Amino acid sequence: MKNDYEAIMKHNVYLLATDQNNPCREVIHSRDADLKIRIFCLDKETFHPDNNEIQLYGYGNNQLYAFETVGIASEDALDIVEAIQWYADYIKCPEMEILPEDPRLVKK
Repeated sequence: MKNDYEAIMKHNVYLLATDQNNPCREVIHSRDADLKIRIFCLDKETFHPDNNEIQLYGYGNNQLYAFETVGIASEDALDIVEAIQWYADYIKCPEMEILPEDPRLVKK
């Protein structure tokens, strides 16, 4: 029964918009929803989180990324991690660790 459910589950399709002038400024777009996630390479640029958006962080390919939603809608919130996992696969880093907070700011 579970396999039947998984077979009919909707799988989101994601697209990646790139900035030719700054390869660290990419945006993940959901083809089937309004979800957009801006990507920042934290070791190459400064990042100022927007309090009205959701931020997640990821380590992959020896780099720290920030992922920030763009105009997040409540119905798209559940797809954020899936979109980041898609991006991790896209950059050939499926083992990317997705973090809820900026690890540079976490007190030890």
